[in-house]
Amino acid sequence: MAAPDLHNAPNCNAELSLSGDHESHDSQLPESGGWITFPFIAGALTGLTLAAGGWGANLIVYLIEEFNVKRIDAAQISNVVSGSSSLFPIVGAIAADCFFGSFSVIALSSCVSLLGVVLLALTTLDFLRPEECGLASTLCKNPSKLQFSVLYSCIALAVIGQGGTRFTLATMGADQFHKPSHQAVFFDWYFFSFYVSAVISNTVIVYVEDNVSWKLGFAITIVFNLIGLVIFLLGSRFYHYVKPRGSPFVDLARVFVAALRKRKVLISLDNEDYYCNHQHQGPVKTVTATAPTKSFRFLNRAALKTEGDTRFDGLIAKPWRVCTVEQVEDFKTLIRIFPLWSSSIFLATPIGIQISLTVLQALILDRHLGPHFKIPAGSFLVISLISTAIAIPLIDRILFPLWKKLTRHSPTPIQRIGIGHILNALSMAVSAVVESRRRRVAHKRHLPAGSVTPMLGLWLFPQLVLVGIGEAFHFPGQVSLYYQEFPTSLRSTSTAMISLLIAIAFYLSTALIDLIRRTTTWLPEDLNDGRVDNVYWLMTGIGLINFFGFLVCAKMYKYKNTDEGSTNNGVR
Repeated sequence: MAAPDLHNAPNCNAELSLSGDHESHDSQLPESGGWITFPFIAGALTGLTLAAGGWGANLIVYLIEEFNVKRIDAAQISNVVSGSSSLFPIVGAIAADCFFGSFSVIALSSCVSLLGVVLLALTTLDFLRPEECGLASTLCKNPSKLQFSVLYSCIALAVIGQGGTRFTLATMGADQFHKPSHQAVFFDWYFFSFYVSAVISNTVIVYVEDNVSWKLGFAITIVFNLIGLVIFLLGSRFYHYVKPRGSPFVDLARVFVAALRKRKVLISLDNEDYYCNHQHQGPVKTVTATAPTKSFRFLNRAALKTEGDTRFDGLIAKPWRVCTVEQVEDFKTLIRIFPLWSSSIFLATPIGIQISLTVLQALILDRHLGPHFKIPAGSFLVISLISTAIAIPLIDRILFPLWKKLTRHSPTPIQRIGIGHILNALSMAVSAVVESRRRRVAHKRHLPAGSVTPMLGLWLFPQLVLVGIGEAFHFPGQVSLYYQEFPTSLRSTSTAMISLLIAIAFYLSTALIDLIRRTTTWLPEDLNDGRVDNVYWLMTGIGLINFFGFLVCAKMYKYKNTDEGSTNNGVR
């Protein structure tokens, strides 16, 4: 039973005066921060994205042409690298939130990525790569263990460095603003800068690598990485720094443990029986506490005060037996948002498969534009990036104001994600139709293995345009949703959650491709003998099923920190 005599402990109907030794992110407006920091954040993002895209966008081609790796194997390696590139931002975000702060993580990660691309450039030297293939593919020599070790080591360093900057930069940039409207504008322009940089790296740098030399292309990535690091450091005097608050994951674990230990205690209806002292660190601030919500009521026991839980001064005596209401509600928020977050895994998985297969398709299509220019296979993916970069400002400046005028409401982040689901499934269907046509043309001409199909590579553009526009909806929508809804102590982790689901999606796409290769004949070494169109139809079906699951999750979700939070659900 709840102890009724613990009136000295803070209750849920009081206004609490909070104080501490460290500056709070939500306290008073600091002199630093604001839009003056945006050029430095955007400049660092631009340099680091150009560097990452310069080696990552053309990795499949580099493995096939310079390291004699088989086509499907190269695609699998690229998927693993892409998955790792999206997994490490979670590590960087946790390090920033809990221990070192965003600035230190970004600076250190930029140095690590610089070391990685420098070592990657060294793999272009003759003794660190296998000999070139002869006229027949059977004469190709596989890389030695040393060559593979050096290659994988430098890629790992570049991936780790990239992971510590991509979404931590987004969080640090958003931390410079205190109004949600300013943060929303920042996210739009942040992703606009990201996609424009990715377009440049996927075209200019990839063209240099394919048509001039790999040495010069990798040298350019080194220069851009260094420029991004320098620009970021130059802005250090203007940034608003949010100090790490220790590990919030310990607090979340305490909620589960405390609720489990009090599983036999009856839940009280009296708000005064719950511990509501907020554990903020910051200057004196008045906060109106709230009572625990009725959802997931069994977790409310974690904040229920019992005999011996608090000291005579009202502070917690047994941290693994009682938590604050705020900590309990933070835990509930993560539970509520998990179904929505997990539904986006199968939103990204088809994209991961499409990325790999599109490059392989481009290699056996006519990529010429005129008699003298040939589009690099790795540059085809830039079409989706261009589509996203163009769509983001159009959506922000034209579509959403029109939406608001017609409905009297701005579109919610969940609605943006839903539109992305639809466009993504449509893109997979278009991919299947285009591949079916390519296969028919190849069979009609009775082409030998490895021959180029007499069909323009421009046929790949529509599917890439659709998936790019879809990203312009769901990518900023997801980051905005997680940043708004996650607990304040998990801000860096919140923006990196999309990176985690992309990582899982890329690993899952690798596993799906491997499963398809083992159980079907759809993905042979010679795609003309396969059924890549069936793979795309499978992804279309998965996307549609996942979309209906997303609708169910969205209908049940209630916003916490947005204006719609008190009355509206996600699909309003």
